[in-house]
Order: sequence, then structure tokens, then C-alpha cells
Amino acid sequence: MDSMEVYLATVQASGNASMLSLILDADIIVQLTLLTLVLMSLSCWAIIIQKFFRLQTATRQSARFLKLFWDSGRLDAVYEQSGMFGKSPVAQVFKSGYQELAKVTSAGGKHADAQDNLTRTLRRATSVEQTNLERYMTWLATTGATAPFIGLFGTVWGILRAFQKLGNAQQAAIQVVGPDIAHALVATAVGLVAAIPAVIAFNFFSAKVRILSVEMDNFSADFLNMVKRHVA
Repeated sequence: MDSMEVYLATVQASGNASMLSLILDADIIVQLTLLTLVLMSLSCWAIIIQKFFRLQTATRQSARFLKLFWDSGRLDAVYEQSGMFGKSPVAQVFKSGYQELAKVTSAGGKHADAQDNLTRTLRRATSVEQTNLERYMTWLATTGATAPFIGLFGTVWGILRAFQKLGNAQQAAIQVVGPDIAHALVATAVGLVAAIPAVIAFNFFSAKVRILSVEMDNFSADFLNMVKRHVA
């Protein structure tokens, strides 16, 4: 039986083959690295779950609002029902635009000034809604970019510890460096586990937000054209 088989048999006999015991036996630096990665991963999953349902609701309500808007012949009727679409960014842009339109109409301002004010209001409302949709997505991008390097730091530290023990040992044996190498590989794996879902989710949600942003821009243009025709 070679040294590797001896080490594996010893580990199995002592009951230290589980991942938990492997982590508990790790160096404090490696443990802190793993704890950081676990916290990053948990926060990312909380964001992923929240953002998934938020964007699904926003997409569904926006589609329903646009149908109501184009089927209705009166803006005031649409405004009265817009409260049912509180999660729709398109509906929120419409509410801001309608309120500004009512304000400039009642004030009796110049036609050009009214259009400029309405354009700025729609652009500002679109920017606010896009910012709300993108909230917390920066953390997903940060985790996807940094988690592998944080895991790599734990890996390098574990390998350094292994070589240090190997240098102090009287004879080279897998029993000396095996645990530290295992700790190093665990840090790499946890870093990838934290980063991969974050990157996938960030790309998926970015595409969803872009679609909703285009819908808001298109709606703003259509709303302005409609107002111009009615004023004319």
C-alpha cells in the first residue's frame, strides 16, 4: 500500500472525510476566505430570487398596461387604472408624464415649453425606473468578478502552508501536505460556486432590464407623438 492509500485509509478511519470537518481543520485564513465567499454567495442568491420575481412581475404588468393604454381612447381613464400596475415601469413613466401634462395644460404655458417639460419628465421618469430595475445588480457583477480571485487567494495560502510543512518535515509524505492542499482546492471550488451563478444571473437580468428600458423609451416617444397630435 503506497503513501496515498495509507493517507486515505487514515482519513476514512478517523472520520475526517466530510467537507465540514475538512473546513473546520483548515487554517484561520482559509476559513475566513471561505466564510467571505459563502456570505457573498448567499447574498447573491437572495438578490437573484428577489430580482427574478421583480422583473417577471414588471414584464407581465407592463404588457397588460400597454394593452390597456392602446385599447383605451382616453388618457384620464388610463391614469385612473394605472394604480393597478404598481410594478410596471412603463406605467410609472406614463403616470409621471400624465401628471406633467395636466400641470402644463392647466398652467396654459407655451406649446414648445410644454413639450420640452413633458420630454424632460418622461426622460427623468425612465431613468428613475431603470435605476430601480438595476438595483443590487452591481453586487452580482462584483461577486462574479472577484469571487474567483478571493478563492484563488485561499488556494495560494493553502499551498504555501503545504510547502511550509513540507520544508519542515523530515521526510516528504502526502500525510504532511494533503490536508492543506485539500483546503486550497476547496477555496477554489467555493469561489467558482459563488461566481458562476452571479455571472449568469447578471447577464440574464441585464437582458431583461434592456428590454424594459426599450419599452419605456418606445412608450415615451409614442406618448409624446400622441400629445403633439392632440395639441395640434
